[in-house]
Amino acid sequence: MGFFGMTISYILFSILHFFQFVLAVTVIGLYAVDLNRANEEGKYTDGKWVYAVVVSTLAAVTALLYLIPFILRFTAVPAWSFVLFVLWIALFGLFGSMYIHEDPEGNDGIQRMKNAVWVDLANALLWLIDSVASAAYWWFHRERHSRFTGRAKLGRSV
Repeated sequence: MGFFGMTISYILFSILHFFQFVLAVTVIGLYAVDLNRANEEGKYTDGKWVYAVVVSTLAAVTALLYLIPFILRFTAVPAWSFVLFVLWIALFGLFGSMYIHEDPEGNDGIQRMKNAVWVDLANALLWLIDSVASAAYWWFHRERHSRFTGRAKLGRSV
């Protein structure tokens, strides 16, 4: 059952990873504006913005890697997705505490950062969904072997 030979789970995971990639690249663009401006003016590069770009780069590369078929069968995928979720939540907390209650008063930079905070939260939620879904996928698609010899493959017990 599938579409052009692809299973429904692969299609759904591909859609999820596509949106994770798009939002991660969006965050790179939102935060890199300030990094570029600071670099051009010869000012201090704030580590918070560097952290945002590093996390979003890790997420974008991971989302692209997850588009490769059969990657989701590895045990480390749910754990790495959960690590990315934690990194996104930390990013949301960091910038949310700075910008959620800030009044932009016509300042486009502050309004951009307020918008970036909500994109950070959306990324965090997508990575949480990914970690739970990939853990469930791994659990239901793992191979089980017999207890004593380990050679016999056991069927799924329902």
